[in-house]
Amino acid sequence: MTTKLKINRKFVPVLTTIGVFLVLYFYGFLQYKGMRTPQAFLNLFVNNAFLLITSIGMTFVILSKGIDLSVGAMIALTSVTSAALLERTGLSPLIVIPLMLLMGTLFGATMGMIIHVFKVQPFIVTLAGMFFARGMCFFISLNAIPIRDPLYRTMALYRLQLPFFERAFISLGAVTALIVLIVGMYVAHFTRYGRSVYAVGGSEQSALLMGLPVGRIKISVYALNGFCSALAGIVFSVSLLSGHGLYATSVELDAIASVVIGGTLLTGGQGYVFGTLFGVLVTGLIQMLIQFNGELSSWWTRIAVGALTLIFIGVQSLFVSSRKRRAITKQTVKETIPIRSAEGLA
Repeated sequence: MTTKLKINRKFVPVLTTIGVFLVLYFYGFLQYKGMRTPQAFLNLFVNNAFLLITSIGMTFVILSKGIDLSVGAMIALTSVTSAALLERTGLSPLIVIPLMLLMGTLFGATMGMIIHVFKVQPFIVTLAGMFFARGMCFFISLNAIPIRDPLYRTMALYRLQLPFFERAFISLGAVTALIVLIVGMYVAHFTRYGRSVYAVGGSEQSALLMGLPVGRIKISVYALNGFCSALAGIVFSVSLLSGHGLYATSVELDAIASVVIGGTLLTGGQGYVFGTLFGVLVTGLIQMLIQFNGELSSWWTRIAVGALTLIFIGVQSLFVSSRKRRAITKQTVKETIPIRSAEGLA
């Protein structure tokens, strides 16, 4: 007697992403000697820590059927504002960092409030937010501001040595990103708030009928994303020890691509924070492979990520169409059975 292995359809997108990552890494492992060290794998976390943090926030927004185009501008605004406060006013980083997190949270909550109260498309509101935040960067300073604060320098140079692996370490930014990942997974999948976000993204009307506070959930999701963007901005400015208005250009598109590649549906209501991790890793891995190749232009990263995003959107469309067909079929069967029963009684 043989048992047939059945995989739940909802896990197919994230399993596909994990499969793509493993295949690409195995290819790089065979082709390039430099990728056979543990540090090469850990560098994916070190180099993409800020992207992982902001992508986790973006996952919650997309799960709620929204979108946020302001995350890259918020990262740049956080870097410029924190650098200006540290270097020009002499404020302690212990005050500056909480202020930046509060700024990002309020900025996101304001956009969420406008989206919910005035019923404006998230695309329009967050596009305006992107222009506003990017403009504020150059209002504060036209040039890059170097950060000489001792605590920032200590955080930039900190390396966490991993046990059992010689010369293998991760940065403080990577540690922060992994903590955000664990918290994000717990909130999304093991709390009432996370289930409410999924419910709002699946069907806002049904969520209202269930008695969920849809408005508060939507506003809180954008506030959470603003918090993550500000935290990513702090990690970014610590790694570069400076702030500038041109930093993190197009990061919002990288974050959206990572979430989509990670298996979260753009239509909302389905996806996994864990999948976003592999979306970010795939993006970083493509960049690493191109760097090891040494002959291809860095623009091939954009081309490859764009192609992968299109493929995953196509898979998502097929997935959603299949789900709708099954729902229609079930509804038809439910309506047909009582009619046949009535005919039989007659």
